[in-house]
Amino acid sequence: MRRNQAWAIAISLSALTLAGCGGGSDDTVAAAPTPAPSVSIADYVVPRAPGCAAGDTPETALQGQVPAALRQSGFGGFSCNLKLVSQVQGEGASWSAATYTDRKGQTCFYHATMGASPAFTNPAAPPRVNPGVPVIDITDPARPTRISSLTSTAMIDPWESLRVNTSRGILAADNGLGAGGGPEIDLYDVASDCTQPQLLASVPIGTGTDGGIIPANKPLGHEGGFSPDGFTYYIGSVNSKSYYAVDLTVPTRPKLVSSITMSDLGLKSLPHGLSVSQDGTRAYFVSSGNIGAIGGTAPPPLNDPNASGDNGFFVVDTGEVQSRRPNAQMHRIATVPVRDGSVAQHTISFSVRGKPYLIEVDEGGSGGIQDPTAAGVTAACNAGMTPFPLGHIYDISNEAAPQLVSELRLETHAVQNCHKVIPDILGLAAFTYGSHYCSVDNRENATALACSYFNSGVRVFDIRDPSKPKEIAYYNPASAKSPGAGSGHLMFGQYHAGGPDWCASRLDFDFDRHLLTTACQDNGLLVLSFENGSWPFPESTKAIGIGN
Repeated sequence: MRRNQAWAIAISLSALTLAGCGGGSDDTVAAAPTPAPSVSIADYVVPRAPGCAAGDTPETALQGQVPAALRQSGFGGFSCNLKLVSQVQGEGASWSAATYTDRKGQTCFYHATMGASPAFTNPAAPPRVNPGVPVIDITDPARPTRISSLTSTAMIDPWESLRVNTSRGILAADNGLGAGGGPEIDLYDVASDCTQPQLLASVPIGTGTDGGIIPANKPLGHEGGFSPDGFTYYIGSVNSKSYYAVDLTVPTRPKLVSSITMSDLGLKSLPHGLSVSQDGTRAYFVSSGNIGAIGGTAPPPLNDPNASGDNGFFVVDTGEVQSRRPNAQMHRIATVPVRDGSVAQHTISFSVRGKPYLIEVDEGGSGGIQDPTAAGVTAACNAGMTPFPLGHIYDISNEAAPQLVSELRLETHAVQNCHKVIPDILGLAAFTYGSHYCSVDNRENATALACSYFNSGVRVFDIRDPSKPKEIAYYNPASAKSPGAGSGHLMFGQYHAGGPDWCASRLDFDFDRHLLTTACQDNGLLVLSFENGSWPFPESTKAIGIGN
C-alpha cells in the first residue's frame, strides 16, 4: 500500500490555517474557553461507569485500554451495561452506518463497506461476495436478517456519507470510493418498506446535467449529511476542497444549488464532516489539521501554548440555501480552533434543557495522526497534551464565540498514563485509542451521547450536564478471527489477529426498545441493549426528527 498517499486520502488532510486567516466581518475567532472552577477541562477525565450488570465483562486495566498482553493472547472483549443482542458480521464494515424505522414499523440497518480502490488493497483479503451497502432487517433485534445489498454507484463505497433522513424516509450517499470517488449521489426511498429500498436517483451533480450550478471545483464524494427537513444534502468533498449543498426537493432530480470552497473561506485546507441546525439555517463544517508531514499540513502546535494550530470547526450561515434563494451563498460566521487534537472529523449540534451545544470530534490526537513508532503520540505526551483523539463539547449560545465546556477524555487519554498505553499501540498506525463518530439520543433533548472509539469500542456518556460528562456503558467487541474484505481495518492493513476491532461508525439509539445499533469494522452490525437501568434516563424522550 502506498502508505503516505493512502493516509492522506483516508483522513482528509491538507494544510489549513484557522488562526489569522483573512476574511470579512463575519470571521470571528472564538474567545479562549473558561475552565471549570474545580477541575480544568484539560485535566478532566470522564468518570467510569459506577457499576456494571451481572454477567458483564468489565475492563481490566485503564478505562478504554486493551493491554498488549490481551492483544497477544487474543482479545475476548469487554462490556459494561451494554449486552450484545445480535450481530451480522457479513463481509465487515467501514466508516458509516444508519438505522431507520419505516411506516410499517420495520427497522432496518445499513452500513458502508470498502469498495475496490487502488489506494486501499490488501492481498490477504478474501474476495468480495456481496459488495455494496447491506440491507439488514433488525425488526426482531435478536434475529437480524440480511436482505440484499445496494450496489448503485455511490453505494459501492459511500465512505463517511451514508445517512438516512427520518423526516422524508430517504437513504442517501455520495460516491466516496477510496475517499475520493466521483460526483454521483444516490437516493433511495425507504419510507414505505425499509427492507426493499427503491432507487430514486443515482446521478452526478454539479456537472451541468442536473439543472443546478456548475461549481469551480467538481464535486467528489467523501462525507455527507442532511438538513433536518430532508430537503438538502450537504457533501464534504475533501479532494475538491469544497462543501456542496444539493437540493432534494424533487428526490428523483437532485441538483447542486450552492458550494463554498476552503479558498472562499480564506483557508488552505480540506473539509470533512458536518451537521446542520434544526432550522437548516446554520451548518457546522470542519477542516482537518494539526497533522504534520504525513498529511501535508503544518506540524501540530505542541510546544507553543499561544498557537491554536490549523484544526477546528466553523459556524456557517446557510439561510440562503435553506430558503432556496437564487444563487444561494454560504457565509462563515465564526472560526473555532481546536488545538487539543487533529484531523477534525465531524460535528453534531444539539440542545440540553433548551440550551444549544455542539460536539466536535477529532480522529487524530494532539500530535497528529498516529504512525507505527507512536512518535506523534509520544510528542503529545511530552508536551502535556492528549495523545489520542476525543470529542469536545461547546456551548454555542453565542454562535460567534462558542465556548468549550468539556472534553470526552478517557483514562487512556490522560498524559499521566502515556507510559501504560504506548506499548499497546506500537507497530499500529492511524487509529487506536481515539474517537471517530459520536451520536446523541435526541438532538432536541439530548441526555446521552454514544461514541465509537476505535480500539476502545463503543462508549456511552451521560451528558445531562454537558460540562461534566459521565460514562454509563461500554461495549468493546472481541477480536474477529476472519474479517471480511469490506472491513476498512483489514483493507488499511491494520487488522492483527487477536487485536481489538476498529469501532468507527455512527450509532443510533432506540428509545422504545432501549437499544443501540452500530457497526464495528471486523465485527459488522452490532445490536446492543442497555442494562442495569443505564439508559434511558427519566429526562430522556424519544427523538422524532433526524437522528445525527
